[in-house]
Amino acid sequence: MRFIDTHAHLDGEEYAEDRSEVIARAREAGLGAIFVPAIDLTSSERILTLCSDYPGFLYPMVGLHPEEVRADYREMLARIRALIPDGQEWGGGHPVLAIGEVGLDFYWSREFETEQMEAFELQVQWSVATRLPLMIHCRKAQNEMVRILRRYADKLPGGVFHCFTGNEIEAAELLQFERFVLGVGGVLTFKKSHLPEVLPAAVPLDRIVLETDAPYMAPVPCRGQRNEPAYVRLVLSRMAQAYGISNEELARQTNENVARVFGVKI
Repeated sequence: MRFIDTHAHLDGEEYAEDRSEVIARAREAGLGAIFVPAIDLTSSERILTLCSDYPGFLYPMVGLHPEEVRADYREMLARIRALIPDGQEWGGGHPVLAIGEVGLDFYWSREFETEQMEAFELQVQWSVATRLPLMIHCRKAQNEMVRILRRYADKLPGGVFHCFTGNEIEAAELLQFERFVLGVGGVLTFKKSHLPEVLPAAVPLDRIVLETDAPYMAPVPCRGQRNEPAYVRLVLSRMAQAYGISNEELARQTNENVARVFGVKI
């Protein structure tokens, strides 16, 4: 049984001392692929280099994270866009897997609210133009995000709503975007999480993928520790339990979902 972590920040300083060991543990745990999102220009460049060292296992995304949007966002976006060659999606040999991590985040501040929305919409337009899927981060901004996406709903190739922790109503609103899936990670395993009830009630099995968001939000029993992709097996096990199916069946279905959205098969 092999499975995929669709979201792990393996380029982070948290792995500076043992990155190769972390990747080796992921392989040993059963992972067949790890998708690595960027947050800005520097990380986009770094991730392209990192993933080139692990072809067929690490897959790179590039983009500008909403929390990294500043007054100079247009310049940063122009330089990131230059990293994305025009051409086919990943299944056709494109060197970039997706546009991400992008989105909106008004949790801490709305200082750059307008800039965030403009930066997000520009990157949505990249997705339409390149046919590369989106990896979307959204916190305290679902209404604004949905309004932007609706303008392009018929043209978008698809993507992931990363780190879904919402309720049935929020899930339904996101799932109206037919080529998108929900990314679920360690929060599913937390004692007070409502996700074990929400997911089977509101999210079909063909609309969900696994993720860790490593090094953040490690699942139980590793909560509070540095997260890593190997721990996605704990998310898989808890999700299979919630849906009342075997780990093998959940791995098969989520792998099919990844292949449909990203063109990556393991």
